[in-house]
Amino acid sequence: MIRPEPSPAERRLTVVQLIPALNSGGAERSTLEIARALVAAGHRAVVISAGGRLVQRLEAEGGEHISLPLGRKSLVTLGQIVPLRRALAALKPDVVHARSRLPAWLARIVLRGLDPSPHFVTTVHGLNSPSAYSAVLTRGERVIMVSQTVRDHVQQHYPDLPQERVRLIPRGVDADEFPYGYRPDPAWRAAFFAEFPHLAGAPLLTLPGRGTRLKGHAHALRLLAALKTRGVDARLLLLGADEPARAAYVRELRQLAQALGVTDAVAITPPRSDVREVYAISDLILQLSTKPEAFGRTVLEALALCRPILGYAHGGVGELLAELYPAGRVPALDEARLVERAAELLRLAPPIAPLTRYRLADTQQATLAVYAEVAGG
Repeated sequence: MIRPEPSPAERRLTVVQLIPALNSGGAERSTLEIARALVAAGHRAVVISAGGRLVQRLEAEGGEHISLPLGRKSLVTLGQIVPLRRALAALKPDVVHARSRLPAWLARIVLRGLDPSPHFVTTVHGLNSPSAYSAVLTRGERVIMVSQTVRDHVQQHYPDLPQERVRLIPRGVDADEFPYGYRPDPAWRAAFFAEFPHLAGAPLLTLPGRGTRLKGHAHALRLLAALKTRGVDARLLLLGADEPARAAYVRELRQLAQALGVTDAVAITPPRSDVREVYAISDLILQLSTKPEAFGRTVLEALALCRPILGYAHGGVGELLAELYPAGRVPALDEARLVERAAELLRLAPPIAPLTRYRLADTQQATLAVYAEVAGG
């Protein structure tokens, strides 16, 4: 890949992002998005992690990857201090950006021994339990918060963090990847329903999320059963829940579907690369996390495609729904209200306007501005 030269007024930076792995998740996607923006601006983008399925995409987009297991919560991980120091000494980065707690601790140890020491930036991606361990993410020269929900959480538990070091940079959605009103081509649609014929013929509800109890899969199954009791015919897709390490949990979900009498109306899939197309054919997208989440990327992606979304009104999801789609908010964990609102949205969903905020380009520009600021660019 040919990298453009930075403008004369802009010094070429080397930025190293630290993250446990590059498999899936919001922090991982943000890592790739910022690496892509760095390369496009003529800078050098390096990610250090244990690796994963997103490494190939990172490298295809011009980023570099160094494989070090920085996220394993074990004393063994302390053995990565020397390899990390060697890697950073060779790279001579201008900025080291830690996106997770353990990598941030390792970076703090390593950076003290480097001369010159790179500038240190952190991002708080989650609503971590307050502790000395979590506090490391407030130690950056700049501390990026991905939502007002996260900022409020950090301010409450770490009141000594100087606010002049804080930068609120919400995640954004790529309008090219999730274009307003997008509809997949007939060939894709035919192939999808050939793969899942039992999902055809009725409104499709989609709940995307990893195979973890916190994503609210059981709530979605009970919602489907309750709609059926009301005479509302619907189908449910649990997108991305079927992962090898979560086989026992998936069996539990299938048993619940059978007990509720909805097995024939449910599909549980592994993570897929055609999320945009699946969202686009969905009549209602669900975000039912049982605990507040730091952000709500699913909300943005659904609305960017002009698809209705229904979610629990807490955390970053509630924050975005309140601003962008109030009709999709229900009180957290209130399954009775969830059923009522789902039936209403399936009958007649309010119109959805194109997004004018939370654009990926804005997120990328603001993050690169932070790098330039700390590096003196």
